[in-house]
Amino acid sequence: MNIKKAKEDIRHTVRAYLEKNEFGRYRIPMVRQRPILLIGPPGIGKTQIMEQVASECNIGLVAYTITHHTRQSAVGLPFIREQTFDGVTRSVTEYTMSEIIYSIYSYMEETGRREGILFIDEINCVSETLAPTMLQFLQKKTFGNQAVPEGWIIVAAGNPPEYNKSVREFDFVTLDRVRRIEVEPDLDVFKSYAREQQIHPFILSYLELRPQNFYKTENDVDGIAFVTARGWEDLSELVGTYESLGIAVDYDIIRQFLQHEEVARDVAAYYDLYNKYRDDYDINRVLSGQVSTAIYQRLFGASFDERLSCVELLVSGLSARIGEADRMDRLTTECFSFLKAYREELKGEKLKEPGREGHIYAGLLKDRRDQLANDRKTGLLSPRELNLRLAVIDRLEQWQPANESDPKEAFLSVKALFDQLAAQREQAVSQASEALENAFSFMEDAFGEGQEMVVFVTELTLNPVIARFISENGCERYYKYNKTLLIGSRRASILKELERDKIYSDPLSYDF
Repeated sequence: MNIKKAKEDIRHTVRAYLEKNEFGRYRIPMVRQRPILLIGPPGIGKTQIMEQVASECNIGLVAYTITHHTRQSAVGLPFIREQTFDGVTRSVTEYTMSEIIYSIYSYMEETGRREGILFIDEINCVSETLAPTMLQFLQKKTFGNQAVPEGWIIVAAGNPPEYNKSVREFDFVTLDRVRRIEVEPDLDVFKSYAREQQIHPFILSYLELRPQNFYKTENDVDGIAFVTARGWEDLSELVGTYESLGIAVDYDIIRQFLQHEEVARDVAAYYDLYNKYRDDYDINRVLSGQVSTAIYQRLFGASFDERLSCVELLVSGLSARIGEADRMDRLTTECFSFLKAYREELKGEKLKEPGREGHIYAGLLKDRRDQLANDRKTGLLSPRELNLRLAVIDRLEQWQPANESDPKEAFLSVKALFDQLAAQREQAVSQASEALENAFSFMEDAFGEGQEMVVFVTELTLNPVIARFISENGCERYYKYNKTLLIGSRRASILKELERDKIYSDPLSYDF
């Protein structure tokens, strides 16, 4: 199955394993809660979905790559203690707590989360001395003589033998005690994730043209050559940062992430071409409604890959503008929530409490900081969510009233600043809506209802930020084309007719 379906299965498993009966006991007892064994190629996103599931289910996550451990750290260190049997004192061997079990208890103490996922990666690649411990762990949910705490669900992951020479096959007894899920790379699932994570648009555009290069592993006389989903995502982060710093990206840089020479050279060539398209088509002017005749003339004679790249550039530009409107909307909503709580406290009796006079705003702000600090300990905040919450706190710190002796005056001073933020939000939404209308005007003039329009509307539909923006703010032409072009089935038909994989399998079939 693909990684999206695997994530859904794991999320459903978490809900089922943590469901309690009327007596507060787990409906499925620990002994019947089979660990999940996730088998799939490296770099496909196994660890990533663990973080997503834990965050979405509001539970903890403790993750270990077991190949980094020795038997002693997994099981614990032996020590000698005296014990009396039938009046005879003897020396017996005990073990200290497993480092992994300790990490779970430590995590619970720090975060307050009593339930979670214990994720053990590369479980079938352990050393010979640690292998029996892993079998015991999967069969009995223990490390040494310490059990995994109740409420913690075990998920283990490993690579198929063809990807790792040190893989050890599990025996019949062990496999009969786990739920085995086999995962395969899936480009459509990756693209859905990539849009959500705002992966660099040149990568999405390239993979639309070269889908066969999404995931590759090859062995030859020169060694292993590979391209993974992880490689694309990490490359995206670096390219975006390099561009903001004005640092050039070339083949040598790309090769460090896509460790397949042929693919890396192809990607480097396309990146140069993509930048040329970006300069030639000047998407910012297009989204502002200022399109020169020369751009239309060029598109009318352009190859399909150039027209498709232009569409991807257009979607990328829209995503940036709508993403800013979305950020402003979320920032405004969070600040509004804070101000509502502030107003309610000003109305209440809190001012009369010893030590509260003149410190209500600061107290609420401290609560926000403390909550963020606690949530960061979980390790489950996405970079985007963390940046938003930091931006909210920064804005609220700037608004803090100098004097709360007059509650009404204090609130009005903060509200005046909030009104300015709300106006900025409205302006950002208006500019994004205008850019969307200009994009449709350009697409109609350049391509009509052709296959490029199908791809364009499909990309808008699949981009979660853009789709949410349209649902909240509307766009008549989007609804029109989404209906008349039968988005989805029509696009699939076009791509099948083009036989994309076959057409673009030859690196010389289009001009990079």
